[in-house]
Amino acid sequence: MHRMGDYAIGPRDRNAVCRQLMADQGAEDAVSCHIIATADLSRRVMNQSELHNAPENAAVADMLREAAALLAAQDANPFRVAAYRKAADTVSALPGSLRELFARGGRAGLDSLPGVGPGIAAAIAEILLSGRWSQLDRLRGESNAPELFQTVPGIGEELARRIHEQIGVDSLESLESAALDGRLERVHGIGPRRASAIRAALTQMLDRARALRRSRTPGAERDGPSVEVLLDVDREYRRRAAGGELPTIAPRRFNPRGESWLPVLHTRRGPWHFTALYSNTAKAHELRREHDWVVVYFYDDDHVEHQQTVVTETHGSLVGQRVVRGREAECRELYERH
Repeated sequence: MHRMGDYAIGPRDRNAVCRQLMADQGAEDAVSCHIIATADLSRRVMNQSELHNAPENAAVADMLREAAALLAAQDANPFRVAAYRKAADTVSALPGSLRELFARGGRAGLDSLPGVGPGIAAAIAEILLSGRWSQLDRLRGESNAPELFQTVPGIGEELARRIHEQIGVDSLESLESAALDGRLERVHGIGPRRASAIRAALTQMLDRARALRRSRTPGAERDGPSVEVLLDVDREYRRRAAGGELPTIAPRRFNPRGESWLPVLHTRRGPWHFTALYSNTAKAHELRREHDWVVVYFYDDDHVEHQQTVVTETHGSLVGQRVVRGREAECRELYERH
């Protein structure tokens, strides 16, 4: 039996091809016939090997196209829509395996593909590693903070669920803030030592992302949007949501009737693309803040994603004011200036 990669060419295969070749190509003797047949099958197997990775590449491309379609339906910036479609076309046309490219070159290898910048490369890596894409889940109305927290070393499924339910955080940035201000230690099963380890892992993860953003974004914008910009997006979202001006999605969680009720805003300020929507978390529903807490996702032109949460403050000198969680001091300075 002749082997080519993961495929085996047996006598029956060669005989069948040989008979066809004798009819089509005029091969006159068994030796030449089998030589030609083996070569022909080898070419076919090489083509099959190329196609072996096509389903996974196609699945990734389909997810990118679905994100583009959902963004278009939700009135997102056409630039973002076009970027995902271009990346999907690149992935569809790729002759080799995305997974092998990622294994060889990591995210930088994916980033090297035409039309695939750092943000989309990170999305593809997430799909290859987990089979899911958190941004697409959110666009579908299926956002899942506990799954996001499980990407942090030291946080398993049960602990991620407790963190989300007990202190109501829903992003890595807000989790970092909770680790810094002591709230994380209130979660059952987390003592000072474990909180310190989680904080260190989070800092390492987020610092890498921040370093990438600083290297690619000049000037004052490199550290992310100011609290003034975030609060302005929050104002636009709540005003337009209250006026029924925004498209809505049907979140999977806390929506037994499957109703499309959650407004979604896509907007832009300077170099930043924003997506805003009310927090549909267990904590928001428990505290009846599902129409108060606003999660603001923002992306630069490389489609690297970050997020912040804007809430109405219930304690201290800013009580009653809208504040960005984790950036209360900046909000206080802003309000004092105005």
